[in-house]
Amino acid sequence: MKVSLYLETSVIGAYLDNTDTSRRDLTIRWWEHELSEYEPYVSSLVTGELGRTPEPHRTGYLGLISGLKTLAIPEEAAILAEGYIDRGIFPRTSLAAALHVAVAAFHKVDYLVTWEFGTIANVRKQARLRVFHQAAGFHSPSIVTPEFLVHAE
Repeated sequence: MKVSLYLETSVIGAYLDNTDTSRRDLTIRWWEHELSEYEPYVSSLVTGELGRTPEPHRTGYLGLISGLKTLAIPEEAAILAEGYIDRGIFPRTSLAAALHVAVAAFHKVDYLVTWEFGTIANVRKQARLRVFHQAAGFHSPSIVTPEFLVHAE
């Protein structure tokens, strides 16, 4: 069985991002050469966020994820995201980030992959999420950037 990944919107966004070429190049290399070793998922939240991106990128982004499985966003995930906000793990302004984490946790995904350092891939936030998940009886996905999943050469 393959290791499961939840791809948060910023990872797909980095694929076509010409403002940070090193991040883009690493994302493309990982996506094209190593993503197939995993079981990648997105959610309708990712699809919605990408769908609001202006063209010409919107079509490219949606094309990238068209073959990926989509995880549902059940009411339990929304309640979990609200729990993160109620406990100050995420500010209300980061509801989407909280929901990405909640979807990955609810579906017991192994890794949540993101380039969002400030809102998601933050070691202090990850520690608080692990404690919260343990207390609430939820799986706690490992939160990583694509560079942590690239094979060493």
